[in-house]
Amino acid sequence: MATLQALDTPHPFAAPVAGEDRERRLLGALAGGDRAAAEELVERTYRRIYSLLHRLTGGDAELAADLTQETYRKAWSALGGFDGRAQFSTWLHRIAYTTFLNHRRRPQLVVAVDDPEEEAAHATPDPPGNPGPDEALDASRRSDRLRRAVLALPESLRYTVTARFWGELPVREIARHEGVTSVAVRKRLRKAMGMLAATLQGEPT
Repeated sequence: MATLQALDTPHPFAAPVAGEDRERRLLGALAGGDRAAAEELVERTYRRIYSLLHRLTGGDAELAADLTQETYRKAWSALGGFDGRAQFSTWLHRIAYTTFLNHRRRPQLVVAVDDPEEEAAHATPDPPGNPGPDEALDASRRSDRLRRAVLALPESLRYTVTARFWGELPVREIARHEGVTSVAVRKRLRKAMGMLAATLQGEPT
């Protein structure tokens, strides 16, 4: 299904995961009060954390940036509890994911939202070769359907899917952080993909 294939689409903000050895050295330096080490850790992980939150928030760049900053504040406060079982970047991903979930649970102010169909109807025509408003709106709807379906998964499956596809974490890293086997993680992914396919097939387009 084309919509599910979007889970594998690389995000423009994605960047390679930092190496374990370098992370350990930076964490050791940070424990000694080296601010430069903290800055490098942020530099090495920021784009990936922002990428995850950008996806989870449905492309809300401002909210994703705010939640990214909140993620790092929480990480520095909880650094003493980092046990090194998985990479720092994997641990940070989990904090970002939890930060997003906590944001969703907060009471939200009701604000006026522009009608995307109305905007599309009055949009200036795009130059030839570029997607028109109808195509852009359709793509946006598919992306939002997938996002809502992922967020509706049971917690263990939801985290595994977002970690693997939107956080771009290796299966072995997810397994190390969750304290399960790689086989268990792959089983979760297969189950989640089956549930997503069934949900998306049952929704009107």
